[in-house]
Amino acid sequence: MRNFFRSNLVWICLSRSRSAEGSICRVGAADPVRTLQEISMSADAASLDQTEVQESWVPMIAIALGQMIMSFNVASLPVALGGMVKSFNVPPTTIATGIVTYSMLVAGFVMLGAKLTQRYGALNVFRIAVLVFGAAQVLLTFSPNATMMITSQALCGAAAAVIVPSLVALIAENYRGKQQATALGALGSARAAAGVLAFIIGGVLGTYIGWRPAFGILIAVSAIVFFLSFRLKPAQGRPDVKIDMVGVVLAATAIILISFGFNNLNGWGMGVAGPNAPFNILGLSPAPIFIVVGIVLGQTFLMWTRRREAAQKTPLLALEVIDSPQERAAVYAMFSVVALEAALNFSVPLYIQIVQGQSPLTTAIAMMPFNLTVFFAAMLIVRYFDRFTPRQIGRYGFILCAVGLLWLAFVVRNDWSAIPVLLGLIVFGIGQGSLVTLLFNVLVTASPKELAGDVGSLRGTANNLAAALGTAVAGALLVGLLSAAVLRSIAENPLLPPEIQSQVDLDSINFVSNDRLESAITATGATPEQVAEAVRVNTESRLRALKIGLLLMAGLALLTIIPASRLPNYRPGELPPQRA
Repeated sequence: MRNFFRSNLVWICLSRSRSAEGSICRVGAADPVRTLQEISMSADAASLDQTEVQESWVPMIAIALGQMIMSFNVASLPVALGGMVKSFNVPPTTIATGIVTYSMLVAGFVMLGAKLTQRYGALNVFRIAVLVFGAAQVLLTFSPNATMMITSQALCGAAAAVIVPSLVALIAENYRGKQQATALGALGSARAAAGVLAFIIGGVLGTYIGWRPAFGILIAVSAIVFFLSFRLKPAQGRPDVKIDMVGVVLAATAIILISFGFNNLNGWGMGVAGPNAPFNILGLSPAPIFIVVGIVLGQTFLMWTRRREAAQKTPLLALEVIDSPQERAAVYAMFSVVALEAALNFSVPLYIQIVQGQSPLTTAIAMMPFNLTVFFAAMLIVRYFDRFTPRQIGRYGFILCAVGLLWLAFVVRNDWSAIPVLLGLIVFGIGQGSLVTLLFNVLVTASPKELAGDVGSLRGTANNLAAALGTAVAGALLVGLLSAAVLRSIAENPLLPPEIQSQVDLDSINFVSNDRLESAITATGATPEQVAEAVRVNTESRLRALKIGLLLMAGLALLTIIPASRLPNYRPGELPPQRA
């Protein structure tokens, strides 16, 4: 298997080094910012000099584990969804806030993390970030309430924003040539492996012990990573690197407001302020206002960055990486496919654990075909880069995503292990895994080598913002659809008279298990027939909400075929010369 990963990575490295100076080796949907500028790969390194010194692989263990603790943490949250809902006695959308908070902090500060890595040295910031991450896991493992859980995920996100760009810099410092290529491949595999382990370990522990031990494991692993970091070579900082603090504030605030606004659309109101809104502005909900202000600040960040570039000052992000239609198309497509993955990763565990009342282990088994398909599709798609153009792969990838989601919308029932459902997850996984590998390569080959670091920062920001919005929108959408369906069904149902309806809080309808709903309805004094009817209405409404949600996700995949049609239409051997 290791030789298989290595052969794929070497193939893509060689094809890019021959045809486009300054490209990046991209294998799998890895989180780290992969840049040629940071990993010091050149045409000479691509020759795979047989006389190069072989370094110890012990430092790579620390680097790979640094990637795995981040991926394991965020992948374990959906598996722990049911257990957290019971422990904290909160709706599933509150747990989703933890996922959103993590992705939001990474997206908002990964560009700052890259600059800190350059200024103070990758090893120094890596060690500090790992300590912060370990402390956050202690807080999460012993969280008494949902607020503490969300706070811990915020700390994890802040630490990950620094760890992400430091990992590749550490590989560059510790490995060269063929070993460096193998290390990058291992780093890409580490993310996918951590996702699979999170579902397996989290599923088993969550079913038989509880959700907390799965995160307790990360405390020990974080300590191991810290001690192993002393086997890494120190990376010298560059005090001359200037940090655009105005740009940091504008970018981070914009991303946080947009993510926070989308995450609270359902709770605070999509237009008029609801009863749960912390405040209102002339009766309007703050959620859409946050989104609008965030978009305005994002535009202000772009204007500020242009001014710094015009004044020949170092910007937080070089806008040259998105100045062509092909580059912008790649960013839009990347954002869409990551958002779709995040939405599905939230929706499926929500339905299995909350609606069906199944165990975390059942969730892990149900999602395993999808996770494994994404992993292998991301690895194997590089073999087709010389047969199909990026535009063709992009179109086919989103068509597969749309077909898979449409199929799921029509075949899903109350059993996620059914063969037709697994087939839909596999089809979507093939499209998703192929696209995440393709799109980053497109961004890299479209930009000069000296801007590779900015490409990596852009990718980290886009991926994590998309993950945050995908989870937030999925939660708000599914709950909104459920509320509308339940209200309509109850109003039209003669078995549920107004006196029963008045005893149920219809203003805070959320996803609950049938057992919990039955207990709540029974407490209102309803007859057994009325209780059974309420459970039936809830069951049908939840399934309908999920089906409509999947249809809307399929619609987004179909719409993204438009920007995918603007991707480059060349094969690796036909790449145009790099821009000066």
